[in-house]
Amino acid sequence: MLPVVLNHIFGVDLFGYITFRVALAGLTAFALALWWGRPVIAWLKRHKFGEDVSKTDSKELAEYSEKIGKKDTPTMGGAFLIGALLTSVLLWGRLDNLHVVLAVLVTAGFAAVGFVDDYKKLTIPKCKGLSRTAKMVGLTVVAVGALAALSFYAVSNGRHTLLTLYPPFFKDVKIQLASYGLIGIAAFVAFEWFVVVGASNAANITDGMDGLLAGVMLIAGLALSIFCYVTGRADWTAYLNLPHVAQASEMAVVGGALCGACMGFLWYNAFPAKVFMGDSGSLPLGGLLGWMALVAKQELVLPLIAAVLVFELGTSWFQRLYFRRSGGKRFFSMAPIHHGLQQTGVVLFKNKGRAAPWHEVTVVTRLWIMAAASAMASLALLKVR
Repeated sequence: MLPVVLNHIFGVDLFGYITFRVALAGLTAFALALWWGRPVIAWLKRHKFGEDVSKTDSKELAEYSEKIGKKDTPTMGGAFLIGALLTSVLLWGRLDNLHVVLAVLVTAGFAAVGFVDDYKKLTIPKCKGLSRTAKMVGLTVVAVGALAALSFYAVSNGRHTLLTLYPPFFKDVKIQLASYGLIGIAAFVAFEWFVVVGASNAANITDGMDGLLAGVMLIAGLALSIFCYVTGRADWTAYLNLPHVAQASEMAVVGGALCGACMGFLWYNAFPAKVFMGDSGSLPLGGLLGWMALVAKQELVLPLIAAVLVFELGTSWFQRLYFRRSGGKRFFSMAPIHHGLQQTGVVLFKNKGRAAPWHEVTVVTRLWIMAAASAMASLALLKVR
């Protein structure tokens, strides 16, 4: 591993410190994303891998996206984002740490599913990519494989903390799923599948405006990096009365790479975007966020840490449900909610009056502010037990 080699060459233990490697991972991922972004975008343009807004499920959204100039913007930029993230983790993370290895596998596996989805959309005429069923099967295979490996490791080594849920606000309450045998382990895998795959889909839905998802992931990733670092420190967890997970601090290095890669991608994705992320970026970013919450034992706090993702997913799900139950009516002017805000401001009900629409930059900036506020609120829970 590079940190060990560098420690030997320079005769110091500086590269062994997690906090130092978090910074190096972030800077490396940022630099790689900047370096690779320009040639990848040029390659995508040359091969006409542009966003085809007509392939969206919403005809109204397709027309609106074309009107505001989104058509033919290169997509699948998640390829260089995730490439930068994983390269940085492989350089600065400890690959003898199971949490890190499984995080890499989940990220790479979800990226592969997203890449196939993007590639089919871009290369097959009138194809909308993988079907929902095929996409879910791919994500499920990766997630369940990683969760099964973690469960086997936890049971084999007596580390039942890894299979325990810790509700926030309650000092001595914990749900020890391992104590229920195979049924408990199956319940753990099922619940964590919902966390990881759910976060992946929430990120996918949120990715709809220039800079939106990258900024939200940067903020949530920073908060979860802090949670991971604290959870891995026995002295800090004892003081804060938090669950201690040995070696969880190493996941902060992964979080640093996540933040750095998102920063580098934002350089090209900020309004007006030169490239879109695509499923090859949004699916693995969300999955990694869910995995970090799992390692830090903050699965039940994740809806607060990533409140914007939950908000976006919730509005999209509720819109579909309301549409079906009401015989074709809509609750929101458009969902996900960022498009509704862009079109009609804060008006909720379609055709019930119009407020001043928000500019795309305004929508994105205000959702970033919401993400920052929710992340700070989640960090306050470190002491509220």
